[in-house]
Amino acid sequence: MDIKRIIAATLLSALILIGFDYFMPKPHQDDPHPVTYAPAAQVQNSAPTTAAPPAEAAAETQATARRIPVTGPDVQGSLNLKGAVLDDLILTKYRETLAKDSPLVRLLDKAGSAHPTFVVIGWTNAPGSSARLPDLNTVWESSDETLTPDHPVTLHWDNGQGLVFSIQISLDEHYMFAVSQTVENHSGQPVALVPFERVQRDYDAPEGAFTAHEGPIAVIGGRMQDESYKNLRKGADHPDHVSWSSTGTNGWDGISDKFWLTAVAPADGTPVAASFAYVPGTPGSYQVGMSTQNAQQIMPNGSITEKSHVFAGAKVVSLLQGYSKQLGIPDLDKAIDFGWFSFLTRPLLTLLHWLYLHLGNFGLALMALTLIVKIVLFPLASKAAQSSARMRLLAPKVKEIREKNKDDPMAMNQKVMALYREEKVSPASGCLPMLIQAPIFFCLYKILNISIDARHAPFFGWIHDLSMPDPTNVFNLFGLLPFDPTHYSSFLHVSIWGTALGLTFWLLQRQTSSTASLDPAQARMMQFMPLVYVFFMSGFPASLLVYYTWNNLLTVAQQMFIQRRTGLPVPVSRT
Repeated sequence: MDIKRIIAATLLSALILIGFDYFMPKPHQDDPHPVTYAPAAQVQNSAPTTAAPPAEAAAETQATARRIPVTGPDVQGSLNLKGAVLDDLILTKYRETLAKDSPLVRLLDKAGSAHPTFVVIGWTNAPGSSARLPDLNTVWESSDETLTPDHPVTLHWDNGQGLVFSIQISLDEHYMFAVSQTVENHSGQPVALVPFERVQRDYDAPEGAFTAHEGPIAVIGGRMQDESYKNLRKGADHPDHVSWSSTGTNGWDGISDKFWLTAVAPADGTPVAASFAYVPGTPGSYQVGMSTQNAQQIMPNGSITEKSHVFAGAKVVSLLQGYSKQLGIPDLDKAIDFGWFSFLTRPLLTLLHWLYLHLGNFGLALMALTLIVKIVLFPLASKAAQSSARMRLLAPKVKEIREKNKDDPMAMNQKVMALYREEKVSPASGCLPMLIQAPIFFCLYKILNISIDARHAPFFGWIHDLSMPDPTNVFNLFGLLPFDPTHYSSFLHVSIWGTALGLTFWLLQRQTSSTASLDPAQARMMQFMPLVYVFFMSGFPASLLVYYTWNNLLTVAQQMFIQRRTGLPVPVSRT
């Protein structure tokens, strides 16, 4: 018995379980503490943003300032005339939970709420200019009563010193707001101003999981940049609290959640400067800002107009790609975390969405996609199986050579390689197809974590939401006993789909594994691995369990077909 190998395997299993508990996303908890505003950071040294007022003052004025209702097919909310801030928006097609009375998903919320997130649009003075500008305390005027896709609104404000500001905001059929800011100069003196946009989140936002980025994100000059909330907090002691900044032509930036995005983008072709900042406070303020690189000169009796866009909605791939083409916002779909293998993840996600539209059930679409991938990869799988079978046939000879030459490693390796050449077998031939397949199956795992189609998608039977774990549990007899075992440990959740997954791993193990190279202790430990998978993976979203279970069954059927078609030797089964 090789006790060192047993200890190493045990430690590795423990690390996997601990790592899973660490990396998997935790439920988002509401912040029970009151929220206060912190002063806003500057977007760039040459283009500072306006300072945000304290939450108490903002909330007090909001109670009396008029709001313009926002009503569209996909969004509802209101525009705050105090500060011209978009700070109230819900998504009409998405609910928080599956309950019929569940509230709609709220993307933007005002100061004083539990989760204040809002968009600020305005102007700052260029160096050398000291004009009185609108800020978050400015109360704008408007004769419009509502903002709809058929009716834009226009806001006005006169600074009393010869500058007249106006903002026109329009809404499309989905989630895009078009903003046009105009400044008229009647002061008799030239004025230099810098337009800016900022997405601000004034609460302790939860960190996202490793499978999908959540937090500040930007695309500037064709390059994407994303940061965690933690890194922004670490950079709070930098000048102006800015932890990252960049300049380029064209771009956008904002704050991304798992399925939602709030972002700002200037007009197509505009040289821009973007930044991520965190202003310490209670609890603090995450600020993602963008401004033009160059100050805009407004001559006496002249005027300028700056255009930009604000996206606030769901991260639907086709919708984001459409906005990129129509409005010239580069790579807006990169707000979806496609990962390192995006060249594979993108087409797989597109195919999965197409299957979902045609089959009408996300679980069936996932199973169909897995089957398609299996068929496409069948030649590689067949080659790998044949290579592995030939290696198993040579295993006794290889073992004999190693025993005879154990005192001369060089001679042993030469004779083993000579045997491989004589039999025309390459040890790497079985690994290469697996290396090619691994990224594809990783991408399948990835898309299940980023696809908005999986959110609240039902399957069959008791699975009402494929993005959540299977709710059944054998430890309380599937709900018949009135207690929750997971209250004591998260690993006391063994679901029906988790058990089915363990059974398919057991079938796959018996079909593909050989005990020839294992001592009895290792063989017994391997027998317990399917049981480990049951406890380890029952807490995964149901979509992943359906995918892995179905994939294992297809693999078993594929191996049986390959063995019968090619006459490959069957591996030695455990007894």
